Amino acid sequence: MKADNHYEAAFEAYLRERGVAVVPVVEARRSYLDPGEVKSPDFIALAPGGAKLVVDVKGRKFPGTGAGGKARAVWHNWCEREDVVSLDRWADRLGPGYRGVLAFVYHLAPHVEMPPDTPDLFAFRHRIYLMRGVSVTDYRDHMRTRSPRWRTVHLPSGDFRELVNPIAHFLAAPAVMVESRT
Repeated sequence: MKADNHYEAAFEAYLRERGVAVVPVVEARRSYLDPGEVKSPDFIALAPGGAKLVVDVKGRKFPGTGAGGKARAVWHNWCEREDVVSLDRWADRLGPGYRGVLAFVYHLAPHVEMPPDTPDLFAFRHRIYLMRGVSVTDYRDHMRTRSPRWRTVHLPSGDFRELVNPIAHFLAAPAVMVESRT
């Protein structure tokens, strides 16, 4: 976590308000998993219902900007390929039950109006945020290269609409597997 990143600060405040135990990860140095370096996640979170998450926050503005700096009403969902690979490795290494989540924290422009019943709208420090997430395994399975030069990936709009959920979805108690005794 970067202390001066308002997206990450808002996400942490959102989690704390919901009673989630949060461990912010300091990104000043690279972490090591097994023999190699890997990008650190932003948070490790344990929700009251038992959900265990390892989270990388992607802060975005809405509306975003397109070519020439023009405003575009697009829910940007790009990240670096390394973000996906690292988050997947962290979730695996932390053990059973941990889920990797790419958290897309959208800072909404003042003129953007959302329906009042929109899940996971969050006011923080005079800004309004929309908290959304995609499981890193779903993201990995559907991602497309955005820029080979910058090593960025994204989800096509249709896939993003299908896979994205309010962050509260990931905080819910995990499903319990029941063994059949026949």
